[in-house]
Amino acid sequence: MKTAVIAIGGNAIIMEGQKGTIEEQFENVSKSCDHIIDLLEEGYNVVLTHGNGPHVGNSLIKGEAGKDLVPAYPMDACGAETQGLLGYVIKQSLMNRMKERGLTKKIASLVTQVEVYGTDPAFKNPTKPVGPFFTKEEADVLMAEKGYVMKEDSGRGYRRVVASPKPQEIIEKEAVKALAGLGYLVIAAGGGGIPVIKDVEDQYRGVEAVIDKDYASALLALEIDADLLVILTGVEQVAINFGKPTQENLSVMDVEAARKHMADGQFPAGSMGPKIDAALSFVEATGGEALITSMDQLKRAIKGETGTRIVKY
Repeated sequence: MKTAVIAIGGNAIIMEGQKGTIEEQFENVSKSCDHIIDLLEEGYNVVLTHGNGPHVGNSLIKGEAGKDLVPAYPMDACGAETQGLLGYVIKQSLMNRMKERGLTKKIASLVTQVEVYGTDPAFKNPTKPVGPFFTKEEADVLMAEKGYVMKEDSGRGYRRVVASPKPQEIIEKEAVKALAGLGYLVIAAGGGGIPVIKDVEDQYRGVEAVIDKDYASALLALEIDADLLVILTGVEQVAINFGKPTQENLSVMDVEAARKHMADGQFPAGSMGPKIDAALSFVEATGGEALITSMDQLKRAIKGETGTRIVKY
């Protein structure tokens, strides 16, 4: 049986314009369940990863608002907190829909740590905005008192920025692989995983950072010997010359072509770039395939009817 790692974006759980109530999150996830279950019925073992961008931001906002009543959590703890919450939402939604469709499948949700290197250059140039907005005066205080890096964000105020280092090892990879091998649908590496480093005494400790969930998903797929990496996004297919009269949708892209398109600036860093780069890291290391498509087209894409496949040749 083939194993597919499927990466779901955090914005599919809290959609743009929503408040992010728990009812909204359950409703959004429930709408996606059939697409995942379709894949199970195609005979795949499935390992799900997911984003948590809106959720970590909300946790930081709650921490700031309630700081006079309870201690605020650091980012690694917020990541663990949101992994637990989202694992619950996704797991319960899938369980209920599977029951309705007459499918029996065990599900396990793992709070997952991901090792990063303290020497990663991203720590010297933090760029990932997180949490609430502040005035310049408030930002100056936070920089002085807590050592935060604060940057102005599109005229809306100042936000904290943190590093986004590359993932190096999924700490719980053996557990994920074992559970998938036993036939479990596994939910893991939520939000890119909890970023941890090893200190001088070879002990793990959390760090203030955000790991890109697509890079973490690609690494997880590599480390558990998955056959397929699926990165779900807002478009059905990857395109070059996107938004122009000459736009061309791509059904298949080999490594050489993908690297050329990246060098030509076709896949910007703020949108499709990291997804393509993450897919390439998996394909080049394993010789397997990566698939980029939208959630609603997943079943057709798996059958080769749409989506963009990235292959090694």
